[in-house]
Amino acid sequence: MRMAPIMALLAGMASAAAAQEAAPPAFDPAPTQAPAGRYALDLSHGRLIFRVSHLGFSNYTALFTRFAAELDFDPANPEAMVLTATVDPASIETHFPDPEFDFNAYLAGPDFLDAAAFPEIAFTSTRVRMTAPDKAAVTGDLTLHGVTRPITLRVTFNGGYAPQSFDPGGARIGFSALGTLFRSDFGIDMGIPAPGTTLGVSDAVEIVIEAEFINPDASGGQVGP
Repeated sequence: MRMAPIMALLAGMASAAAAQEAAPPAFDPAPTQAPAGRYALDLSHGRLIFRVSHLGFSNYTALFTRFAAELDFDPANPEAMVLTATVDPASIETHFPDPEFDFNAYLAGPDFLDAAAFPEIAFTSTRVRMTAPDKAAVTGDLTLHGVTRPITLRVTFNGGYAPQSFDPGGARIGFSALGTLFRSDFGIDMGIPAPGTTLGVSDAVEIVIEAEFINPDASGGQVGP
């Protein structure tokens, strides 16, 4: 009996079965009344926060105050959506309590963000992969400190509505997102702890985003009280 062809056949069948099991599940997108179209960030309902470990004792938190984003929103086909965003690195806000030292300017300076040389942080999505009806992994190209590298955000769709009479912004949608980057990948390595210690500021930077987008030109008429 020729065992080699049989074993090869069995191995092929096992590989095919494993591939079937590994195939990502298909999800119907979360329902929403918000229509498709191009939406812009409502900065009054947007926050771009980052956190780094300080000495391993706390997660130091700061934010940016000037940023913009546009989203080509398609509730019927979320994986076709495209997000673009820009951030002014000079708008970093730490709420540093000592008025004698401008810590915001220090972080925006040449040791860290170097906003004078690199006046814009930019992100453009390249892929949206649904992970649940209201969740997706959004991968894109992040340009920071003059370096472009891929990053993936874990995004949750919080809901939306069609134009409402009480909302001059028109149609509105909201998202939450989390992500992590390593600042050394972008040439920002000041203060990173030596291997085996936490005495410094972590290489890993956690990104926290809360964002609402509006489309004042959305069709469908105004509804609501």
